[in-house]
Order: sequence, then structure tokens, then C-alpha cells
Amino acid sequence: MRVELASQRKLRTRNKPYYRLAHWPIWIAVFFLTPGPWIFDLFERGVDYRLLLWLAVVVAGTGWAGLRGRLPGVEPAPYIIRFTEDKPNPLYRRACYTLAWNAAINYGILNLSGLAVAVITGHWWLRQIYEAAYFPLFVVIGTLGILGRLPRTKSSTKGEGQERRYFYATVWAVLIAQPVLGVLWKVLPHTRISDFLKLTLFAGILAVTGLCSRAGVLPRTRRVISGELAISD
Repeated sequence: MRVELASQRKLRTRNKPYYRLAHWPIWIAVFFLTPGPWIFDLFERGVDYRLLLWLAVVVAGTGWAGLRGRLPGVEPAPYIIRFTEDKPNPLYRRACYTLAWNAAINYGILNLSGLAVAVITGHWWLRQIYEAAYFPLFVVIGTLGILGRLPRTKSSTKGEGQERRYFYATVWAVLIAQPVLGVLWKVLPHTRISDFLKLTLFAGILAVTGLCSRAGVLPRTRRVISGELAISD
């Protein structure tokens, strides 16, 4: 497993404007993905007035929060300096990371379930699965976040050096697997053979990316050796 020495990380006291702007689209995407069944409609039928209105609300809301420094990575200065410091984790960070976990876990579980059902039954029930299961899963993940049971949602930042690994490992997995699945959804026919191929590739990408993250190969997935100064994103 590759590790990273905190003492070798470049310290900064301010976040540059381009750094803050680069993080803003991430949180736009996280909040935009919150109403799951609507997003399913986007891929199935395209953009409609609901999604345009919701996007406008998300852009305005996250923009306002970013200007006030209330989005992770969009703050004027890094909030976490020491990975092992027992520092209060602000409510806005806990809320943002809870929604980020929902976007990563919820969509992954539902898409895997939809693919498995399609392979077994020969029929696509993905819309029904989203309508029936998305919000119950949202409640479960949100509750875990509120209780601080998810990485980066705890009341303290003490375990940040390890918790960020789990977070970015999940982010890399879904960022690679979901677009690939979206392309396959569009270009391959809806047959059992092609659905099995989609399921195999989707699950395979998640597994391989997880293994690479565990080994610290992907960015921000290396274990940071504690006890030294380090800036966290």
C-alpha cells in the first residue's frame, strides 16, 4: 500500500480563486443529483422544465454558499490543517459530504440492482426500482450522515487522513463506472447478453477501481502518515 508523508505536502494558508472555482461544479453536480427519479428522466427522455428550474436553483444556492465559504474546497482558506487534530467538523461540510455519499452509493446500488434484475428476468425495471427504492435509500444514507456514521460526516475531523481515502475511492469508482454504463446503455441493445455485459463491466470497474484505491494508486487515496501538518481538500 502506498502512503503519503504529511510533512511532504505543500502547506497553504489560502485557497486560490481557480482552486475554489474548480470545486464549485463538483457540488453543483452533487446537489443536482439529489432528486434521483428526475435524473433518471433526464437520461431516458432528456431535459425538461423541472430539471432546468432545479439546475438554476442549485447553481444559485451553491454559488451563494461558495461565496460565503460554506462549501468544502470552496472556502477562502483550508479548514483542516492537521489530519489528526480533534477539530469540530462544520455542519455545512457534514451536510455536503452526506449528499455526496448519497449520490455515489444510491445510484450505484440502484444501477447494479437494475442490471441484475434485467439479466435475471430479461426485462428492464430500472424506472420502477428508482421510484420505489431511491428515497428509502436516501433516508438511510442521510440518517447515517446525520449520525456521523459515514466518512467525513463525523462531528470531529480527527480521522480525516483515513476517511478521505474511503471518500475518494468511492468517488473514483462511480466517476469511472457510471459514465461507462451510460454509454453502454445508449449504444448496446437491451438484450440479456448485452445486459450481462453491462453488468459485468459496471461491477468490474467498481471492483478494479476499489482495489486501485486501496493500494493508493489513484489520487488522494493514499494513506497519510499522521502526526505532521497537512492540508486536506
